[in-house]
Amino acid sequence: MDAPRLRPRVHFTPGAGWINDPLAVTWHNGRYHLFFQFVPDQTSWAPECQWGHASSADLLNWTEHPVALAPGDDDDGIWSGSIAIDDAGKPTLFYTSVTVPNVQIGRIRTATPTDDSWMHWDKGPFVVDAPAFQLVAFRDPFLMRDNGRWRMLVGTAIRGGDAAASTFTSDDLLTWTFDGLAASRNTTETEPIWTGALWECPQVFSIDGRDVLVTSVWQDDQLHYVAYGVGEFTDGRFRATNWGRLTYGPSYYAPSYFRDQDGRACLIYWMRGVLDSDANRASALSVPHVLTLRGDLLVSEPHPSLKGPVPSADGAGSSNFTFLTWTSADDTELRIDGPSPVTIRRREGTLVIEHDDDETAVPLDADLVRVLVDGETLEIFTDQAVFAIGTDRPFGSVILTDRNP
Repeated sequence: MDAPRLRPRVHFTPGAGWINDPLAVTWHNGRYHLFFQFVPDQTSWAPECQWGHASSADLLNWTEHPVALAPGDDDDGIWSGSIAIDDAGKPTLFYTSVTVPNVQIGRIRTATPTDDSWMHWDKGPFVVDAPAFQLVAFRDPFLMRDNGRWRMLVGTAIRGGDAAASTFTSDDLLTWTFDGLAASRNTTETEPIWTGALWECPQVFSIDGRDVLVTSVWQDDQLHYVAYGVGEFTDGRFRATNWGRLTYGPSYYAPSYFRDQDGRACLIYWMRGVLDSDANRASALSVPHVLTLRGDLLVSEPHPSLKGPVPSADGAGSSNFTFLTWTSADDTELRIDGPSPVTIRRREGTLVIEHDDDETAVPLDADLVRVLVDGETLEIFTDQAVFAIGTDRPFGSVILTDRNP
């Protein structure tokens, strides 16, 4: 009998079950607390999602904890959301409560911990209902402070093709007032990029005095990529000076924004396509990415935690781990072995990635490319964008070859 497959070393995977969106990453009492949408005991999504929970001291070694929130008490499913920490340090989770069969139009509900360990949470009241538009979807609250008040953004799809972030304000996290649309774009708008008919998980934050909106692009139940706008958020309205595409490939989606313990702006993604049928687990979460701005370009790099000692391969880690920096050139290429080999080469100012009988061109300006292989996960960082793919078998060796021997 074959030995059980080792799990990825620095990418969080559940002990068993399906996971998707990472949620509410927060530094608390010397550990990062990570929540995530979770369907235990199966490897496919279902609307009856729960909020799983894990924690880590270093963003690399994750300990999975009991489920934080489960359906019941007028929730058929516990979908995506975020966290607010008030001035007294008290946390409140805000999540999308859905009822079957109309799961696309959610209600926003709260939960608070029963003690400082954050291991047990009590559900609170429903605090926000969908605005009176002709809606296709309404979900994914994001909480932020705005001029001394609380502001909530919620992903919204309006019939006619408008993808938007609805916004609400509050002084006490309990009573909320609808404040219109923070931003919107129609699905017919394609320049400089297309942003779909629904913004899933829209989030606004600041980097070096400029404001950034990050959102996942959805249309007709198809999940596409992560887009961003750079501009100004004033009086509850986001006005972009530029729109860009952050992710490429079939894996990244639904990132969660957080600040690490040193104040860096970070994202952590759901990675689709990762599967271990024998272990009954599906999907993974990316390593954390650190965000910076270069003009109107949002740049994503691996978190500095990866530059330190990496956990050794044991029962919780993968023996298939490589993290390297490659100085790309037109006459060399990287090949990543495995059941579905991946070839990476530079061509005419782009990074061309061949995978699964497909080819993806990722924008590239500088020569340096970072490649992270970890079990069934592959992440690639250029100075312009990021690419990821997940598989159902671990990747193998990373081989540098000369294209013109």
